[in-house]
Amino acid sequence: MEIGQKDIELIVQQVLKNVVSQAAQAEAPEAPASAGPQVKTYRPGVPVQEFSMKSPYVPVSAAAQTVQGDYGVFDTMDQAVEAAYLAQKAYQAGFQLRDRERLIKSIRETGIKNAEKLARMSVDETGLGRYEDKILKNMLVLERTPGTECLRTEAISGDDGLTIVEHSPYGVIGAITPVTNPTETIINNVISMLSGGNSVVFNVHPSAKEVCRFAVQMINRAIEEAGGPRNLATMVKNPTLETVSELSKNEKVRMLVGTGGMPMVRSLLQSGKKVIGAGAGNPPVIVDETADIKRAAKEIFKGASFDNNILCLAEKEVFVIESVATDLVYNMIQEGAFLLNESQLEKIMNLVLTYDETPKGREYHTSKNWVGKDAGKMLDAIGVQGKSDCRLLICEVGPDHPFVLLEQLMPVLPIVKCRNLDEAIKYAMIAEHGNRHTASMFSQNINNLTRFAREVETTIFVKNGATLAGVGFGGEGHTTMTIAGPTGEGITNAVSFTRQRRCALSEGGFRII
Repeated sequence: MEIGQKDIELIVQQVLKNVVSQAAQAEAPEAPASAGPQVKTYRPGVPVQEFSMKSPYVPVSAAAQTVQGDYGVFDTMDQAVEAAYLAQKAYQAGFQLRDRERLIKSIRETGIKNAEKLARMSVDETGLGRYEDKILKNMLVLERTPGTECLRTEAISGDDGLTIVEHSPYGVIGAITPVTNPTETIINNVISMLSGGNSVVFNVHPSAKEVCRFAVQMINRAIEEAGGPRNLATMVKNPTLETVSELSKNEKVRMLVGTGGMPMVRSLLQSGKKVIGAGAGNPPVIVDETADIKRAAKEIFKGASFDNNILCLAEKEVFVIESVATDLVYNMIQEGAFLLNESQLEKIMNLVLTYDETPKGREYHTSKNWVGKDAGKMLDAIGVQGKSDCRLLICEVGPDHPFVLLEQLMPVLPIVKCRNLDEAIKYAMIAEHGNRHTASMFSQNINNLTRFAREVETTIFVKNGATLAGVGFGGEGHTTMTIAGPTGEGITNAVSFTRQRRCALSEGGFRII
């Protein structure tokens, strides 16, 4: 976003005006110092010139922003957008890359201190997932979401001059976040988007609004304690479908980011704005006859049981060559999985699925009451006692079973026996529904691995490991909670939330050879 001299003068005038009007508050207590570089935090009544920074630029203080809110939380969407708009202007005008990184460091440090609280609040409010796994997810995004190091300038030099290509912020980004990974998505998005020089306005899932409110306020406090502008991350207090519409239509929002189901992504794509969309997944796993079966069982159990299988990239159904199927099931039981018999499977289906009668037959749906719930609670509900610590249910079914075809988001893993690899790939492709999100395979045959990877075309493809490895959890590479398959950005980072700008110096200038 370009800021002219007139804009800067208006901002400075507003700074001076607010400093005078708030002089009476000069004795307000100073916020506690962060563990990072010692930077004075703005206090009403303290002249901007006394703001201590290593950067040669003087940041525009929080007083320049007339829309205050409650550490980023606002009553209306228009207020949230306006506050983020003003914050981004100040951010771009007064903060260099090293300053961005300082603010992000403060967010990371504060988030790590609050990881357990975020996890507990999330489970208590949403009723989804497992507390111990949510701690790990929050730590993952805090530690492995990359910052400004992604923003590498490209230089092109030749006889006709020098051209540089740089990554510029969009400005204000509107982000829709899911109930399955509420705080993790906010933290991950904030680090990536602020690294790119943007501000962000969240419309969070209504069922997670309180823990999201805590996360946004935590982030804003961390930013201010490190000397940053107020309201770089904002949200509306009571999110609704109407506030989503207001966010997508606001002219000051330059980009929209949606993490969740495909209907939401399709809706955002109709806005006419740049959209990054992370849609649904129903990740299949293939296990062929060459696989290390013990390892396959261990890794599949780990991924499918993690946080009660509410991650969109988690293993949702297994297709195993029948010659090794019994071995796989046995080893999964050894890992702690509970194998449902035919009667128990029917009871679990009646418990966690609903259906409509249609001309084509029954159309099944996942019961919202059981999404993300513990496997032990499901067993208890059908009369199986003494299994409260069970993390995963498994069942042997056919390829057209509703547990295979639904993205159920529950710790129930269907296993389908296949005669050969051709059949396994055929069924896996049907179950994946063309989402091209995530898939995995266990095999020691490189040709088999390559064949499935080429045919399924997923954004993430994991070989011989839990699909968690695809986002840096037990695998190499950075992490994200916004896996943008539908719009093509893939495993998003700071670069995903910037636009490319080119600056050319012609006639051979600046070249020394």
